[in-house]
Amino acid sequence: MSFVYATEPGLTPHEFIDILRRSTLAERRPVNEPATIAGMLTHADIILTARAQSGLLVGVSRAITDYHYCTYLSDLAVDYDYQRQGIGQELIRLTHETAGLGTRLIYFPLPPHRTITLTSACADTTRAGQSILSGMLHRLTVRPLTTPYALPKLNSSP
Repeated sequence: MSFVYATEPGLTPHEFIDILRRSTLAERRPVNEPATIAGMLTHADIILTARAQSGLLVGVSRAITDYHYCTYLSDLAVDYDYQRQGIGQELIRLTHETAGLGTRLIYFPLPPHRTITLTSACADTTRAGQSILSGMLHRLTVRPLTTPYALPKLNSSP
């Protein structure tokens, strides 16, 4: 089966949400917040799509880039029924090509419904101010943030 790949900066929030749902990426995106989705699309630097010959949207790539140093591929969604046909790989390739092959492509795919184990280290400060990393392992379950995180206000007094 062949697909039509194109840049689509005018992709509608409705189509974007639909492909997110058909790809299972909706579980990790604010699909119930239309204004957020619209902003995600409006402020993306690159939006590439893959469509079946019928016109059905079967894949999308959304990226933010400076076109010189780095490109962050923030969304890569392929309709579950069309996966394993190379659509995602082609969208990644085209995203990098569109941003410029001299940029560093950054993409952190997260598999659905999995616990992610991170290895972290505790830093001990020596007299010289250098960090020595000690080997402590911590298990972290990544969960969606239910409330916005607010940074503490800095005390303005000296």
